[in-house]
Amino acid sequence: MDKKKSKIVFIIALSVMLAAIIALSVYLLPHLLIPPKKPVVEAPSSSDATSSEVVLPDNPKNFTKLQKQNPDIHAWISIPGTNIDYPILQSGDDTPEDFYLNHGTNKKYLYAGSIYTQRRNSTDFSDPNTVIYGHNMKNGSMFGTLKKYRDVNYFNKNSVIYIYTPGHILTYTIYAAYRYDNRHLLYSFDFNDPEVFNDYLQMTLNPKTLIKNIRKGIELSSVDRIITLSTCMTSDDYRYLVQGVLINDQPTK
Repeated sequence: MDKKKSKIVFIIALSVMLAAIIALSVYLLPHLLIPPKKPVVEAPSSSDATSSEVVLPDNPKNFTKLQKQNPDIHAWISIPGTNIDYPILQSGDDTPEDFYLNHGTNKKYLYAGSIYTQRRNSTDFSDPNTVIYGHNMKNGSMFGTLKKYRDVNYFNKNSVIYIYTPGHILTYTIYAAYRYDNRHLLYSFDFNDPEVFNDYLQMTLNPKTLIKNIRKGIELSSVDRIITLSTCMTSDDYRYLVQGVLINDQPTK
């Protein structure tokens, strides 16, 4: 009898144990199969976020003061390593297109003239190609030092042009300097046509002249913006061009 009782007690205990294991498994199985949800982190509201204002640098040129002297002053050009550090002017409708070819910033006659653009170009340098004119003065003033870019060492060392406009500092890399014929660029090419402009840019990378320096590794396309510095040579049949491509447009105060 004792053996039978012990067997019955063992069976009952085993049954209780199995029932407990089954119950525990039923409870834990869903938690083991379904991964816990990640806590949801809400993005801070605009009221919680701290906003920091972008601090713009000062413009090196005071255009308010410059344009009080002459409202035709719309920009300033500076080329480190040269004597070129001048205002850029554009004549109004009341004066001839090339008025500043032989007039100073005070609008009085001056043989050396001024650095200027023509009305076919916008004054904010947003055009595909902005052409800037200046005399090749023997004393090195105006664009008289551009001829130094015929020397490859000078060309390699002096590669930056800064154009200051109201609210912007534009930085250009000089990529080409070469002799070209005397055609009027803005009337000879439709630079607003991307295909025409792209073809022109590829020409500037390999102009058909022996007098040239081209910067290696430069690639250009119709989305680029360039400036062309144009000055005279000893022969009226040619112009000397120095060209730069825009690499940075820095807003200023």
